[in-house]
Amino acid sequence: MNTKFDSDASHAPRHGLILLQVLIFGLFCLFTVRFWYLQVHKGEYFAEQARENQLRQASIPSARGVIWDRNGKQLAVNEPSFALGLIREDCEDVDATLDKVSEWTNVPIEQLQEAYKRGKKRVKSFEPLILATDLTFEVLAKIEANAVFYPGLKIVVRHKRFYPYGELVSHVLGYVAEANEEELEKDDGLALGDSVGKQGLEYVLEQTLRGKKGLKQIEVDALGREHNQQVLLDPHAGNNIKLTIDLDLQAHVAKQLEGQAGTIVVMEPFSGQILALVSQPSYDNNLFVLGVPHSIWKELRDDPRHPIQNRTTQSVYPPGSVFKLFMTACGLSKGFLKYSDTAYCSGGYRLGQRVFHCWKHSGHGTIDLKQALVSSCDVYFYQLGERMGIDRIHQCATEFGFGSKTGIDLPHERAGLVPSREWKRKRRGEAWTKGETLNVSIGQGQVLASPMQIARFISSLVNGGKLMKPSLVATDPPVVQSEIPLSDQDREFILNAMVETVNRGTARSLKRSDARIGGKTGTAQVVKLLNASRRRKTHEMPYQYRDHAWLASFGQRDGKSYVVVCMVEHGGHGGSTGGPMVRAVYEKLFPPESGKKKVAAASP
Repeated sequence: MNTKFDSDASHAPRHGLILLQVLIFGLFCLFTVRFWYLQVHKGEYFAEQARENQLRQASIPSARGVIWDRNGKQLAVNEPSFALGLIREDCEDVDATLDKVSEWTNVPIEQLQEAYKRGKKRVKSFEPLILATDLTFEVLAKIEANAVFYPGLKIVVRHKRFYPYGELVSHVLGYVAEANEEELEKDDGLALGDSVGKQGLEYVLEQTLRGKKGLKQIEVDALGREHNQQVLLDPHAGNNIKLTIDLDLQAHVAKQLEGQAGTIVVMEPFSGQILALVSQPSYDNNLFVLGVPHSIWKELRDDPRHPIQNRTTQSVYPPGSVFKLFMTACGLSKGFLKYSDTAYCSGGYRLGQRVFHCWKHSGHGTIDLKQALVSSCDVYFYQLGERMGIDRIHQCATEFGFGSKTGIDLPHERAGLVPSREWKRKRRGEAWTKGETLNVSIGQGQVLASPMQIARFISSLVNGGKLMKPSLVATDPPVVQSEIPLSDQDREFILNAMVETVNRGTARSLKRSDARIGGKTGTAQVVKLLNASRRRKTHEMPYQYRDHAWLASFGQRDGKSYVVVCMVEHGGHGGSTGGPMVRAVYEKLFPPESGKKKVAAASP
């Protein structure tokens, strides 16, 4: 038998062996890399995951700071509240659990599903995802009795804000509510379900009032049952805050404004402290703490009297004749006016083809400056405004604090407006007219001011010329923002004219023998009326056409000084509408003293 060796046939097995060796080497490398990835690169992560299966960490909520009035009465407090959370990794059937939670709590299933969807993005699987808040004891008992059938449900104890006086202080305090997506994105200290200040001091002082959360470690078994807890970091409550507001005075002031749309502010002129700030109509800030129902929100939002708006700082109005106090101060300080300057009022002032009327159609005759203030003669101030011109008025008003925010610690304050030629050209592309200057001179036309600005200006007349920052926090030191350019002699002249206005002018309802009270009324038109309509009485006109009623005042007795400013929307005349209200406020500030016939004017 002759057997021949085939050299080609011997090559195939050798190549296959090489390929097999390469394949084995490749698999070895692959397993090595994977092993390195799991053990080295992700080792700490998986180790942490394993530890978390046994030890969980959870934050401990901190209490928000309590807010008091100046006498120690609690205005904003914290109450315990029970919420229902869902720990996702312990929940076997999320859909069935959400259905059952909806049945227990009467929260719509769509709302729970939305909460679950939002929470999945922000809450770890072993942390409670809040589904429902502020549970009643009846609901709590139902959940506790049935929770064993729905693993993953957990009752969570939290703090809930409560405002004992609701509407009375809501425009000062504002409210807290659950943080929205934007707030969560901006603030690392917030977690889903946390509450933050949304309005008022709760918003402005958020970082002061909010505490610091604590941290605890919880040991759980394979079924998620908790066995031991250890506090790793103690929570710290937020700082308590004492306000300048006097709750008793606030309630008294609110009573005077009952049924009206308007505001009254009481300010200490030397410190800038606000003792009362009432804006009506108001709203109950407790409604917002746990989420206001849509129907109630719609009702508040669509209310034509705008109860949510703080009229003291967020609303601006034509100041009417109250502005004549500023025009006097400006005219004296800039040399356009002397005490002895007189004008003749025939009941109107002709400018070109138009006659600008005085409120007193028969005219005041020849009057000097003090008499013009006391009787609030329009013609006198038309002539003053024409001499000064709108640009000087604008510049001077800026120096006296008009057209800029007062800086009070409340959000969304409006600056008001004192127009100029430049403002009108930019805003409307039109030239300014002299007639507009005459309107501004008596606080009408384009000029707008907030009641808080008026209170700050009157305070500067009383305190020696300092524009004080209105303060709501009792521990804040007084802040002098600037000084008005007015001599002491000129300030006293204006204050004495205000006293004369009370004694024998348009603010006679404030007259008292036991205190020095000065005032200036204002009746600001909201629409231009025909002469026929102007002769109608206020109550005969449609509400929205009635004038705004102003009364700006100061009171002094026994070394104490106060400024009280009242503005009633569509209230008609400042003296008849605001007078009784402001008088009642002074009766609270300066209670009548038996046997005290007359008190000398107090000099600060």
